[in-house]
Amino acid sequence: MSPNLHISDFLDPINLAELSQDQGYKDGQIGKLIDAYDETFPDLFSADLVVVGCAEERGIGRDRREVGAPDVIREQWYQLYGWHSDLKLADAGNIRAGATLTDTYAALKTVLRELTAIGKTVVILGGSHDLTLSQYYTYADKRHIIEATGVDALIDLDLNSLHRADNFLMEMLTGEPNYIHHYNHIGFQSYYVHPHMLETMDKLRFDCYRLGSVKDRIEEMEPVIRNSHLFSFDISAIAHAFAPANQLSPNGFNGEDACILMRYAGLSPTVNTVGIYGYIPARDTGQLTARQISHMLWYLIDGRSKGRREAALSQREFFIEYRTAFAEVETTFLQSKKTQRWWMQLPDSKYIACSYQDYLLASSNEIPERWLRAQERG
Repeated sequence: MSPNLHISDFLDPINLAELSQDQGYKDGQIGKLIDAYDETFPDLFSADLVVVGCAEERGIGRDRREVGAPDVIREQWYQLYGWHSDLKLADAGNIRAGATLTDTYAALKTVLRELTAIGKTVVILGGSHDLTLSQYYTYADKRHIIEATGVDALIDLDLNSLHRADNFLMEMLTGEPNYIHHYNHIGFQSYYVHPHMLETMDKLRFDCYRLGSVKDRIEEMEPVIRNSHLFSFDISAIAHAFAPANQLSPNGFNGEDACILMRYAGLSPTVNTVGIYGYIPARDTGQLTARQISHMLWYLIDGRSKGRREAALSQREFFIEYRTAFAEVETTFLQSKKTQRWWMQLPDSKYIACSYQDYLLASSNEIPERWLRAQERG
């Protein structure tokens, strides 16, 4: 049985006529280019990137009544122009809400598992942030050990909350058996996070990056994201002025920052599930947050288009090799001629993603922190 036939049982079609307001789409717009589930199920086998909507919000205590977030995002995204003819896009529709929150998790996980099994990159338009658990169990059920990256103003480990969206990271990061080799948390806002929580994350050898430090050198996040498999973005990380539906904080990333981080996720050769969560249309102003998310999707696709051109590390003719030594350790750095990205060799001869800054530190006989953290994790 084909994956198309199996997962269609968990999905509802979208109403394209309603999204386009009966005006249709112009040539070149994504709504015209995408193979979307309106009347017939799309050919997912020929797609490179598949979008799945999941409007589930019981994880934040909301029993949704209004139009779901995924359709509002689609309304904006479909109007953008597609510049990446090398990528085929498909929209598989919306996950049917289960009788319980756990049922919805299971349905989303099943769809993600089937799509990743046939080599697709899947984008989830949420829904509340706890749907990240479905992303995680897509890998855990296959005993696939992964790196995961979350972008969020909060670190969702609040065991005093009754809402899954506030504490789902506890299950994901500490549940047994566990398949998280490493976790990165990008953009936390210090005043919302207890210092002891950061100490706990550090003891687990997980890396947490404060909003201010990320904004100062956002290019340092590219190698952080590059080795990830799971990428999860909560719009609470975006400042209210750029995402009015975020009513947690007036501070955060600006719209361009958010697009850059999504482009980094697209550039990654290993990221194959991307979730965008926390958008509640009723809290939006003039659909500006939906527009922001649609731009983030555009840059994710842009990154994926350019990342596909990267050579394998074994193809050394496409890399510039730099040999250096720091603290009596000899190592090799590689720089891609195609994308200008950097890799750094560890003592076990494996290469990890790094930045130009790491190379400069090593050349000055300083040990790059990225190298140390990788050694600690083993």
